Amino acid sequence: MVRNDERRSGLADAGIRVLAEEGARGLTHRAVDAAAGTPRGTASNYFPTRDALVSALVDRIEERLTPDPEAVPSAGVRPPDRALFADYLRDVVRRLSADPHVSLALFELRLEAARRPSVAATLGAWRQRAFQQDVTFNDDAGLPGGRTEIALFHYAVDGLMLDHLTVPLDTGLSVDAAVDELVDRILR
Repeated sequence: MVRNDERRSGLADAGIRVLAEEGARGLTHRAVDAAAGTPRGTASNYFPTRDALVSALVDRIEERLTPDPEAVPSAGVRPPDRALFADYLRDVVRRLSADPHVSLALFELRLEAARRPSVAATLGAWRQRAFQQDVTFNDDAGLPGGRTEIALFHYAVDGLMLDHLTVPLDTGLSVDAAVDELVDRILR
């Protein structure tokens, strides 16, 4: 079969929508074909097994969450301080909020990983790699905080996004204000 990267991406995007809207139990090749508007069997031609489909979704989530290099100012433009770190963190939250299907699909995959070791292996490898990339980026940019602080921000942003995208608490605290408080409290 000729590799069609555009169709593969479209199928993965449809799979992300299915996962976000129907949950892991609704993620089938047939559901992906229906969501993508492709003939039956197309998804299974590109992703022969459910594990291959999940792996493709993780890859596509990574692509969709990767920041645009043009949107990330170089280290020399601004001083690497708490304010710049808070802006980077706000950008992460903005990207997660702007693409709720991706964020919800990611939460669904994390729940599915608790039940299926193959999903845990695929998702866990990507999460570890992404975490290490965040630590390296932070170090290279000279931003405050280290590995522990980056881990705490991952935990905090995960909770913030789960709350924001599902059943938000009415705390009177905006997402931006929450990010500022997190930065102030974690980066003492």
